[in-house]
Amino acid sequence: MQSPLKRILTGVLFLVATVIIAVAGYRLAGWSLLDSLYMVVITTFGVGYGEVRPINTPALKIFTMLVIIGGTSSTIYLVGGFVQMITEGEINHVLGKRRMTRTIETLTNHIIICGFGRMGQILARQLIDSKIPFIVIDADPIRLEKAEEMGCLVRLGNATDETVLQAVGIDRAKVLSTVLPDDAANVFITLTAREMNPNLMILARGELPSTEKKLRLAGADQVVLPATISGLRMAHMITHPATLDFFNQDDGRTTLNELLSQLDIQVDEVAIAPNSPMVGSTIGDVEVRSKGTFIIVAIRRADGTTITHPPQSALLIEGDVVIVLGHRGDTPQFVKKFVVKDKMLYRGSRVRERH
Repeated sequence: MQSPLKRILTGVLFLVATVIIAVAGYRLAGWSLLDSLYMVVITTFGVGYGEVRPINTPALKIFTMLVIIGGTSSTIYLVGGFVQMITEGEINHVLGKRRMTRTIETLTNHIIICGFGRMGQILARQLIDSKIPFIVIDADPIRLEKAEEMGCLVRLGNATDETVLQAVGIDRAKVLSTVLPDDAANVFITLTAREMNPNLMILARGELPSTEKKLRLAGADQVVLPATISGLRMAHMITHPATLDFFNQDDGRTTLNELLSQLDIQVDEVAIAPNSPMVGSTIGDVEVRSKGTFIIVAIRRADGTTITHPPQSALLIEGDVVIVLGHRGDTPQFVKKFVVKDKMLYRGSRVRERH
């Protein structure tokens, strides 16, 4: 089957050819240009006001019948192209929605973004670049059209509605990020999401500093205050301009790890497996055994709490994730030597073995 656009183009060309040939034929019969054109128009479109001149010869009658057949056929073909274009567009739209619904139903460990304003769009672009599956919820159809153009999975609706959250698989989701500019809506979404999935990681946006406490009480794991972050950054631009210029160099080093790698330094994460000999060791013991190849800068406990600048006496327990800073290549060697093997993904600039 021809595409609608091709059908329309073919119909137009055929109609124009019919008109030109018909006008030329009537002109050869001795008619004026205006009479010929008028006759072609009323014949082609079936108006039938009557002939402007008598058609009294067999040849002229046969020619007029051919004009009727040619003009009517090309017009019908042209109109059919427009109808096909509209129909296929609607069908493709419906099929696209069904495909999207089926894709959403199969997602697991995905991200849910509530709101597709400026923050939502920035977050979506980063997730696309990182090839992390996510779904956007927004009540504005225009914003969702933009999200679909970016290749996002979308759901039209209010994120405070439980049925909408169920439709995007909140029970199977890994993270929910609510970035609406309305603090009350973000608090309500956080409450609803936490009730529906107690294991969900919730990141929430807050416009006012006083909202942070409410969001955490509602169940948010992390709260982002754009105004506070922007203010601090501007203050650092004033107080530490040289440092910021160093970290903001646009020379292809897009992450802190990439920047540190230029100095042969890497930030890595080491998960403490249940049968690891590191369980029960102190930070001091581990750093001594590493012979200075790295330092432990933070520990994330199994309950999600993070200890920055942990003391040397801090004990490592099962399920901890140790964040270390050291020379590239030294950390994996240390882990291979002292930690029982267990598949692991380092959150550095590349994938290595987990031990």
